[in-house]
Amino acid sequence: MEIKSLYREIVNEHNLYPGHKYDLENPTMVLQGINPSCGDDINLQLRIEDDIITDASFNGSGCAISQASADMMIDLIIGKRKEEALRLAETFMGMIKGTATAGQIESLEEAAALQDISHMPARVKCAVLGWRTMRQMLEEINK
Repeated sequence: MEIKSLYREIVNEHNLYPGHKYDLENPTMVLQGINPSCGDDINLQLRIEDDIITDASFNGSGCAISQASADMMIDLIIGKRKEEALRLAETFMGMIKGTATAGQIESLEEAAALQDISHMPARVKCAVLGWRTMRQMLEEINK
């Protein structure tokens, strides 16, 4: 199977069968992220206990890329400390900008399937919506 085909399959799987698209009971943080240029809209919900993201979910609507990216992000951040989640967000942004190393991209696991989005400028905002929203939430805690 061609690598691009495999990546498309990963994105489609997360879009069609997201594991984290529901309302979280008793979230400690909730933030709505909107991509005004195309209408993607997510409501990201995190439960943080002792500086660790113990659970997360999202709801909303949007294109396959925005929804799949948010689902993949949540797969990665559950169980991580806030600082680690922020580091993963920086790595994801670096991957999209083309500045991340191969080792850094590997740490993104399935989210690395979105690496080619960097060649589609109109889709970049879709891919980063969940990550940007999560980063904004976690940076608010540190203020």
